[in-house]
Amino acid sequence: MRMKKSRMYSSIKCTWSPVVGCSHNCIYCWAARQAKRQKHRCRLCYDFIPHLHEDRLRKVPKAGMVFVVDMGDLFCEAVTSKWICKVIEAMKTNRNATFFLETKNPQRYFKFLDELPQNVILSTTIETNRRTDYVSKAPPPFCRYLAMKTLGWPRKHVSIEPIMDFDLATLVGWMKEINPELVSVGYDNYKHYLPEPSLHKTLQLIQELEKFTKVERKTIRNAWEK
Repeated sequence: MRMKKSRMYSSIKCTWSPVVGCSHNCIYCWAARQAKRQKHRCRLCYDFIPHLHEDRLRKVPKAGMVFVVDMGDLFCEAVTSKWICKVIEAMKTNRNATFFLETKNPQRYFKFLDELPQNVILSTTIETNRRTDYVSKAPPPFCRYLAMKTLGWPRKHVSIEPIMDFDLATLVGWMKEINPELVSVGYDNYKHYLPEPSLHKTLQLIQELEKFTKVERKTIRNAWEK
């Protein structure tokens, strides 16, 4: 468990990563970048290979909003169902916290809906409505949108971060259908030179989103150019 400045909801101050690592290999992944500090502590963490830290299951944060597995993707295909169930069972021991789960593979949420406690927010990242296969091995944004649209869960969140160039009407339409309680919007923080929209276009998106949901503004700036 680590105390840190929020990267999502402004009220998130606590993270808990009993599972570390991800198989999506997103070129912009900040967690994989951070994991390179772990070479002398855990080789699997350093290589960002999904694995379970059993000892952390006994250290569930007591209260507040908790970002679960911020150092990986709990629902990527390389994480076993057994590990996911262990994390969920640990979460059930604490009804006083609100657990924030985020994945780029939201279709996998459906398998565990009957097991999840109610004090959970389910989130996905949708950087754009366009193709992303050249920057990530995660399911395409359209598949993530379809999963979140049909996900029968009361509290949903979408992260449009790092934002990539998009089609305004399509992306706004997706967000309306998903009906999240909050959308986080932000540019890449590490200068990966992604195909970014102009600042004007991003502000247009935020303006449209704010007509029907709350928007959390993350890093908002002019697009970087190669």
